[in-house]
Amino acid sequence: MDKQNSRFRWVIFASVLFTYLIMSSQRTAPGLITDQLMTDFSVTASTIGLVTSIQFLVYTSLQIPMGILADRYGPDFFLITGTALTGAGTIIYSLGTHEAVLFLARILTGIGDATIWVNMILILSLWFNEKEFTRLIGFAGMTGSLGFLLATVPFSVFIVVLGWRGAFLSAGLLLCLCSVFLYFVLIKKSNESAVVKNTVPKERAPVMLILRKMLSNRQAWGLFLCHFGLVGGYIGFIGSWAVPYGMEIYGMTRIEASRLIMISLVGALIGAPLIGWISSCLNTIKRPYMVFHFAVLLLWSAFLFFQAHPPFYLLVVLFFLIGFGFGSNSLTFAAIRHSFPVKESGMVSGFANTGGFLSAVLLPGIFGYILDHFQATAGNIVQGYYYGFFTPVIFSLFGLIGVLAIKEKRVEGICEIKRKRRE
Repeated sequence: MDKQNSRFRWVIFASVLFTYLIMSSQRTAPGLITDQLMTDFSVTASTIGLVTSIQFLVYTSLQIPMGILADRYGPDFFLITGTALTGAGTIIYSLGTHEAVLFLARILTGIGDATIWVNMILILSLWFNEKEFTRLIGFAGMTGSLGFLLATVPFSVFIVVLGWRGAFLSAGLLLCLCSVFLYFVLIKKSNESAVVKNTVPKERAPVMLILRKMLSNRQAWGLFLCHFGLVGGYIGFIGSWAVPYGMEIYGMTRIEASRLIMISLVGALIGAPLIGWISSCLNTIKRPYMVFHFAVLLLWSAFLFFQAHPPFYLLVVLFFLIGFGFGSNSLTFAAIRHSFPVKESGMVSGFANTGGFLSAVLLPGIFGYILDHFQATAGNIVQGYYYGFFTPVIFSLFGLIGVLAIKEKRVEGICEIKRKRRE
């Protein structure tokens, strides 16, 4: 089958993205039932926080190994297995009767979740050419934001109707069905083996040699920093401190503060596909990526300029634009597709994704430590948020350094091709 000219590639695209939508929703959905878990299991908030963070720690730690395995044995098997593991973990979570079961469930979910992005990127790179890939990677990024959006009001309604156990059980069963469907689409219908070896074993370079080669590559480190700078500020702050910030600084209710997250998600939903299209049209990844990195740095710096308390109308604009700028993070993987051979792109994608989620793990803790310090010493929460905002600013500065470090080779873009045809 000629993959990159087959109509079947759109079935692959839709199937993989729907799976990503459901899996990404289960990253944050447990946050909707924090109070219920504390009551049902008689545990403290710190225990629930540890249960939540364990999934992201597992996810982050497995990105590079997953990239190496996907490069070596192909992405299909790992995506199918990872989807099944996420489904199984979600089902166990819904049936748990002790906090230890919740830990086990979220570890399984983290292992499964670690397979989705790297393998999805590799599958799309095999089925679509470079120009299509640059455009479609934005839609993949948008799907992740849609998943976060799904885990807000829609899943809350689901919890009210079915109870939290019924809602998570249903999500787990749906993911197991997705795994079966992916097996049918990726293996049976495509007439491919589940495990594909890229090279003959005798010709295969040792893993440590490949890893050292990547870690000495300026392009790989530049893309690591790009993702580090964009993802941490958005997921780390928006996912952890945005609601408390709105409630404590602006006196909002929890629901009103949650709308700030919704506004930011809308920005990300619009930004991801639009920025991918702009990059493809302009025939460059680095220039638009550099513009958006610089813009995100200025947006976070605005919180410092206004002493952590910008006017409310500007606050809404800032949240929307930060979400919009976050949508450009998909260009990291478009740059990988253009810079590295397919047989190495899985490992590099895992390395870059590690940078993004490393910053997402670091930022909430750093921000919280700064808030605790100023509340304990000065008793001034506004001052605490002011100094806390230095964290995303510094992270964004690392991202800008990364995008300045990357190099790109230019090819004809869509707009140039259309212009030449008209001429």
